[in-house]
Amino acid sequence: MRGDTPPDLSLEEAAQAFAALGSEQRLAVLRTLVRAGPAGLSAGDLAHRTGVANSTLTHHLRFLVAAGLVDQTRRGRTVMCSSVAYDRVAQLSAFVLTQCCADASVAAHTPSEETAHDHG
Repeated sequence: MRGDTPPDLSLEEAAQAFAALGSEQRLAVLRTLVRAGPAGLSAGDLAHRTGVANSTLTHHLRFLVAAGLVDQTRRGRTVMCSSVAYDRVAQLSAFVLTQCCADASVAAHTPSEETAHDHG
């Protein structure tokens, strides 16, 4: 993960990334790549570790790459799922967490409480 702060995701980008993670197998692929670290894994090693068939893995990787969550490179004839795009995963987490508790003070004042105070 780079030290710079990643730019904010748009709602559309976040939805695409969350949709890509909406499959148990794709989520397992991402978690396996996170465990492997920045060096990543070859497609064959990834298939072996996840138990996902190569043809199915290719399908799932397309979703993860399109969502910007996984980077793929080639080393000769070997496709490397070089690693998780850690900046993108951080952006996805920040997309949800930066809004944490933003409306907490508003929720503390329910309309019924305000009405009782106004009329009492």
